[in-house]
Amino acid sequence: MKAAIVTVGDEILIGQIVDTNSSYIAKSLDKIGIGVHEMLSISDDREHISNTLAALQNRVDVVVITGGLGPTKDDITKKTFCDYFEDELIVDNEVLEHVTQLIEKVLQRPVSQMNKDQALVPSKCTVLFNRVGTAPGMWMEKENTVFISLPGVPYEMKDIMEKEVLLRLISKFKRPYIVHKTLLTYGQGESVVAERIEEWEDNLPEFIRLAYLPSPGRVRLRLTARGIDEDFLKSSINAEIEKLKLLIADIIVGYDEDETIEVVIGRELAKRNNTIAVAESCTGGKIAQLITSIPGSSVYFNGGMVTYATKSKSEVLDVPEDIIKKYSVVSAEVAEAMAQNARKIFKADYAVATTGNAGPAKGDSDAGVGTVFIAIATPKGVSSEEFNFGQPREKVIDRAANKALEKIYQEIVKN
Repeated sequence: MKAAIVTVGDEILIGQIVDTNSSYIAKSLDKIGIGVHEMLSISDDREHISNTLAALQNRVDVVVITGGLGPTKDDITKKTFCDYFEDELIVDNEVLEHVTQLIEKVLQRPVSQMNKDQALVPSKCTVLFNRVGTAPGMWMEKENTVFISLPGVPYEMKDIMEKEVLLRLISKFKRPYIVHKTLLTYGQGESVVAERIEEWEDNLPEFIRLAYLPSPGRVRLRLTARGIDEDFLKSSINAEIEKLKLLIADIIVGYDEDETIEVVIGRELAKRNNTIAVAESCTGGKIAQLITSIPGSSVYFNGGMVTYATKSKSEVLDVPEDIIKKYSVVSAEVAEAMAQNARKIFKADYAVATTGNAGPAKGDSDAGVGTVFIAIATPKGVSSEEFNFGQPREKVIDRAANKALEKIYQEIVKN
């Protein structure tokens, strides 16, 4: 089965907002065996919307559209639907009652005619009830394609997808099974990983596809199998995973699509009843942000500090000034002192520290731009390593933070 996703709105095309709806819809459809083949963003223009519908009709089985269903004059998707399906707008009394209740009792203001117009829907459509907003969704069919129009407000779109759209699609279509398995690898680049598993990849069954999903310091390997026998697909993917583990077990840190190194680190720390702290300079709090982005991280994250200026490293973090003068603020010695003192100050089992020159110009050190020292303090001692992450500045910060997480993970699992 094929699907297309269309987002309507000039605000997306000019970069004013980021389209997160398409990602959510694609994941939701994939889970029920409907593969997305196209994603489009189009303007709030009647002819553009109509031409897009015509182009997608019979080319895909399902078209999901978001946006353009609001009460204002620039929201024209509903009217365009009427034109395209040669239909007329009528009042849906259930929607009108819901809109009235929401406006008068919840928002406590009079219902305007513009609000009431939200209850106008094409006479031929199946109304997709919006429990958390005023704009209903619409389900219409033409020849071999189902057209679904949803509000652009993310929480409204999600509620209708979960309570209306997915159930109707499951009921209407006989769909293949799509099984995914994702491995998270850490510490080696995409090309290195690809070389290590090349022979295995060349021998994958035809019904299993491999995708590389790289980001700084990490590569996800996603296996996808499609077919009519779910149990066979799952067992086949698991068998391939076992073969893969023999090749790259040293860099695999997780097995879930949404699992990150931060999640894995948190789980390992909690399992061992251990804690961690950070002392950051060039990464500017990025490591702490990544660690604390995980719900429940207060169980194992004791705290941290960003000692960005050289002065703050000695005055706040108690790094001896003579070490800074002797070795430079960007050095292994300073990084190690930062990590040791952070571990002591925050009474943590582990601590990580970064000091470096992210650029574009040199700071209080002669170290080259892109140079970063990362130190890890543990109950058994402290160690550090020097890296050069190149340029630009954003790349240095991201790669340093990711490398620090990699080093933390390695220390935790070996103890």
